[in-house]
Amino acid sequence: MIDLWRCVPARGRIVIALALAVLLALPLAADRYVLSVLTLIFYFAYVGQAWNLMMGYAGQLSLGHALYVGVGGYVAALMWLRLGIGPWLGVFAAVAVASAFGAVIGWLGFRFGIAGVYFALLTIAFAEFTRIGFDHLELTGGAAGLFLPFEEKRMGEWWNLRGGQLLFYYLALALASGAVLLVALMARSRLGYQWRAVREDEVAARALGIDAFAVKMAAVIISSAMTAVGGVFYAFYYNNLFPSQVFEISRSIELILAPIVGGLGTVFGPVIGAFVLTPLGEALIAATSRLGINAPGVKAVFYGLILIVIISVMPNGVWPRLAALFGLKGRPP
Repeated sequence: MIDLWRCVPARGRIVIALALAVLLALPLAADRYVLSVLTLIFYFAYVGQAWNLMMGYAGQLSLGHALYVGVGGYVAALMWLRLGIGPWLGVFAAVAVASAFGAVIGWLGFRFGIAGVYFALLTIAFAEFTRIGFDHLELTGGAAGLFLPFEEKRMGEWWNLRGGQLLFYYLALALASGAVLLVALMARSRLGYQWRAVREDEVAARALGIDAFAVKMAAVIISSAMTAVGGVFYAFYYNNLFPSQVFEISRSIELILAPIVGGLGTVFGPVIGAFVLTPLGEALIAATSRLGINAPGVKAVFYGLILIVIISVMPNGVWPRLAALFGLKGRPP
């Protein structure tokens, strides 16, 4: 941990410390709307880090990552509603089930040599199968959705994630910060180096004695487990789950945009991408609502245009350009 901190340049340490201090103190001055937008930013930064670990570092493209959000959310929500087990314990079951899904997908893909775009199609297929299944599953409420009760008298039950905006703000901040630290540590680990070797040239990596199958499986399982935690947060933050929302491919695309815009295979890329995209998306929604424009697909089109512009100007993402411009780039892992 200390060695990791020493790798960050002095200017970067100051920026990180100031940013954390501001974010920790911000609820003292910000209103509920600002806190809600920041909570979404932290959420997308967190799930973006989970996807970045799999794609940015290990090079395995998943376009059905919303599968793990939905599975994690449904498992924790059902355990609380049906068994009375709170989300702090339910998250372990959510992680286990999502990891099992990830392991099955990874085993099918890697054991039978399904790679690249075909592996991406496999992840989409699993997400769609799961969506159809949950649409007809009576236990989860089917297409009508699953609702978590939110009563005023339970507002102080933080152990059941029954709280106001402040609770979820700090929880989302903790998740995003923890994900940054975890990715930074893993990037400098033996497994992190193996991921990058497989990403760059799997044949050469195998020739060097790297077990590519095990390395890729580790990436899928860790990523799916992390994403499931985000799904638990999603379920208890919004207090409802609909298969048509949580498992949709559009949800998966929304999850992966932050790391792509911020910079794939970088520690701070998903965070910067979330800070760029989420406020712009919320501002667009507010503007269209104020003008009385009812255009359901306008946000997706807007994100697409931003993605085209950023990739054209900064092919490696926003963070590498910012890091070079302000001298924030540390020693490479």
